[in-house]
Amino acid sequence: MSTTTLTPAPVGSAGTGPSKAAVAEEGRIGPRANLRHIGALARRNLLQIKKDPESMFDVLLMPIIFTLLFVYVFGGSVGASLGGDRQVYLNYLIPGLMAMMGMNIAMAVGTGVNDDFRKGVMDRFRTMPIARSSVLIAKIVVELGRMMVAIAILLAMGFALGMTLGTSVFGLLAAVALAAVFGAAIMWIFILLGLSMKTAQSVQGMGMLVLMPLQFGSSIFVPTQTMPGWLQAFTDYNPLSNLADAVRGLMSGGPVAHSVWLTLAWAAGITLVMAPLAVSKFRKKA
Repeated sequence: MSTTTLTPAPVGSAGTGPSKAAVAEEGRIGPRANLRHIGALARRNLLQIKKDPESMFDVLLMPIIFTLLFVYVFGGSVGASLGGDRQVYLNYLIPGLMAMMGMNIAMAVGTGVNDDFRKGVMDRFRTMPIARSSVLIAKIVVELGRMMVAIAILLAMGFALGMTLGTSVFGLLAAVALAAVFGAAIMWIFILLGLSMKTAQSVQGMGMLVLMPLQFGSSIFVPTQTMPGWLQAFTDYNPLSNLADAVRGLMSGGPVAHSVWLTLAWAAGITLVMAPLAVSKFRKKA
């Protein structure tokens, strides 16, 4: 990390939080310097992963476990309800799991931020003449990289089991890009949780309370037509249903414009609300 761009500003005493000079300096940081800071901090996060390769176990194993579990446990019955067999359900499930990857990996961002604060790492960053947002954006950049690895493994599993691509490679790439955009937006929610909760365990607990209803009350795993009316109403407004339907359409064919625009609107709305709140909380956190 460059000492010319990330030199700690003077602080009066330990534990007093970010210096006034560092906060004032943030307003004078240009876009190019901000990008350099994001790159340096992202490299620091990647080095942490290199030192602790076990932190990649969730990314490497989660796509395999979820694919095998749902295809071979529920594939026969759900596939029949779709008018086919396990193979039909595989083509239905994989796009849905792509939509889910961002949600599960986003929780790691919140626990990571919380852990860094507990260890005092974030306090040091806040004394440096860098934009407060660069610390959080670097986290998101690295987690997006982890998300791409998870999606690559998921797709490899799907094709190995016989999944077929009903559109084109461009449709597949568009589906991956859409999942990444929505995943980045969701990460701001978990960053705010990580900054607000006292422990990493509480972040995980609250995260599960958010994830479970959104994931299982959606079209990720099963069609929503057989659900009760009140639950179908919930799935209509569930952003994960819109994302899963959009990814499914981009990969398998069918109308996608409505689902894509709704997903992009959700992503923009979540980012516009949560990103400023997270940056403000990061700046003020004691």
